[in-house]
Amino acid sequence: MEDKLIIGMPAGSLADPKRGGNLVTLLKAAGFPTRGYEAGGPTTFPLHGMLFGWDGRPQEFGAQLALHEVDIAIGGDDWITERLLEYRYEYEKTITLQKILSLQRGNVRIVVVNAPLPDNTSFDGWMETLLRERRILRVVSEMPYLAIDWFRGKKDALGFGDDWDAFSVQKYNTPPKIDHGLVVYEAWGKTEAKVLNGGVDFGLEITQTGSAIRNYGLQISEEVMTSETGLWANPAIKEQPGKYEIARMFLLNLYGAVYAENKVLILFNTRKDKIAPILEFLESNGLFGDEPTMNEGVNFTEFSIQMSMSDPKLPLAQVRYELARLGATHIETVPLNSCIPGMDAIDF
Repeated sequence: MEDKLIIGMPAGSLADPKRGGNLVTLLKAAGFPTRGYEAGGPTTFPLHGMLFGWDGRPQEFGAQLALHEVDIAIGGDDWITERLLEYRYEYEKTITLQKILSLQRGNVRIVVVNAPLPDNTSFDGWMETLLRERRILRVVSEMPYLAIDWFRGKKDALGFGDDWDAFSVQKYNTPPKIDHGLVVYEAWGKTEAKVLNGGVDFGLEITQTGSAIRNYGLQISEEVMTSETGLWANPAIKEQPGKYEIARMFLLNLYGAVYAENKVLILFNTRKDKIAPILEFLESNGLFGDEPTMNEGVNFTEFSIQMSMSDPKLPLAQVRYELARLGATHIETVPLNSCIPGMDAIDF
């Protein structure tokens, strides 16, 4: 598919128009309406024959990007990092991928969870005791290689050497394949239950609010990373000029849709003798950049300003009221689907 840009399209909540990600709406606002995506695939882009949707799981896109099976992909920082770490630890291979756009959705935290520790016992102190007294530590996680990477940093910080470098990734509660080191049980959810019931020493969990962890009576001891959904690419695509230009076109328009979210355009008219106080109001509230957009008429001037709908310090309703009070008329509010400042908005 030398003439097509292959896009990894994530199944799950992002594809569901009734849930928070709502990638379907975002892509439509960017100028890339999809067909079939919200129904589980196959995904097509009816207006753009040069785009090819590869439906898959975000957990897989890091590997698919590395193998050039897809050119760009929509996925979480956590799962991309997990696949890169898997390549490093299992195959001793370094893969370079680039996050080229934040989609400002899908925010989660990756945290270390454990049963409540005795009073006056720190997590580091507890971990140091385990490392000194045990031959094997057991952790459960949907992201085993993130767990390994975190553990290596932790044991090094606590002063334990290479003898704790050994690890084994395996199914839950299978016999350890090593006699000394970290055994990582790869799980498919309900990490909290395994920690609560003593099946492991601690867990690495994905959480948004931490409510499920608290419901299980567990504690969060460390944050490993924060993650969000973004657009990822293999930089090697730059070696294919045709695909690279399509990717930049896709990126620029997707940026415009993300940038425009929660923003509106306010249009209004002002008599010439009312311009000065309105300009002062706009400037004092940072409602234009270098200069306001003004269309001069004989007796009136038309203004257009862009602003956020969700800024509690500068509510939209208050701005419209203040403008009217200063003499603005015919105040119209237009939702924005896209706003592209220019080509320098993207760096890819």
